[in-house]
Amino acid sequence: MSALTEFLISPKEAPCRLDLYLKKRFPTLSRSRLQRLIKKAGITVNDRPVKPGYRLRPEDRVRLDLPTYESPKIQPQSIPLEVVYEDSSVLLINKPAGMVVHPAPGHYEGTLVNALLARDPKIFRSSSGEERPGIVHRLDKDTSGLLVVAKTEPAHQALARQFKAHTIHRVYLALALGVLKLGKGRIELAIGRDRWERKKISIRTTRPKEAVTEYRVIERFKSASLLEIKPLTGRTHQIRVHLAYIKHPVLGDAVYGSRKTARLGEILAPRQMLHARILGFIHPVTGQPMEFSAPLPPDMEAVLAGLRKTSEMAASK
Repeated sequence: MSALTEFLISPKEAPCRLDLYLKKRFPTLSRSRLQRLIKKAGITVNDRPVKPGYRLRPEDRVRLDLPTYESPKIQPQSIPLEVVYEDSSVLLINKPAGMVVHPAPGHYEGTLVNALLARDPKIFRSSSGEERPGIVHRLDKDTSGLLVVAKTEPAHQALARQFKAHTIHRVYLALALGVLKLGKGRIELAIGRDRWERKKISIRTTRPKEAVTEYRVIERFKSASLLEIKPLTGRTHQIRVHLAYIKHPVLGDAVYGSRKTARLGEILAPRQMLHARILGFIHPVTGQPMEFSAPLPPDMEAVLAGLRKTSEMAASK
């Protein structure tokens, strides 16, 4: 199936490269996908095939015949969840590493949403679609720790406002590669979707957004440091990108570390060593402040024990 879209270029919109114009008009479509569609004549100008670099002129008629894809209907799945707290409005989960929060291409089963639908079929579904019932924020697949879910519409709206205002209290624990010299620091670095590698977040972006991260060194080892991290903003991959920028990527992070650090991380850690330890917010109904904590998962504890042992052996020589 496909969807047909047609529009005229106004004098204010010209001149402009066709692929760049379409990327601005359809931000959810990658530039590479748009270029492929142009080359396959899925996109025409004045009923003629053109190249991606075609310079649009006023009154040009652009026609798009975009293939549409229907996501599989999300099925409830009885997946065990570690519930930290629950009432009629909110549900707090200690998410294990390896669990995807909501369905996406390639991940339509085994997600937190699949588990939530099985646990509570009547959970609130926002206007963002069927794939994210109750979801207010996310944790990366390989990040463990606390995540709050809204069970009702008022709870969803109240929590969403708190996340937007950056008033949610969040503290992470991270194992960073290398030994940080300073005991604490603050990273202020605007980030956004990378203009060339669309799956990554970086400073190479056309839409930079303010991102601030504070960190404190808790413990140092021979080849790594245990950090307490407070993200003061909530950008995608913020902690991972910021730590990589100061040359101390999260241990086990194969995406944002260099090839050398990625190889070392794979030896020392089974996944990126990042854990959402503390989550605090104002209850959406009672107005009372609430704060919860989750202990380090066994895999992170095991890596910590190994680092301590290696450091002790090095010190005894």
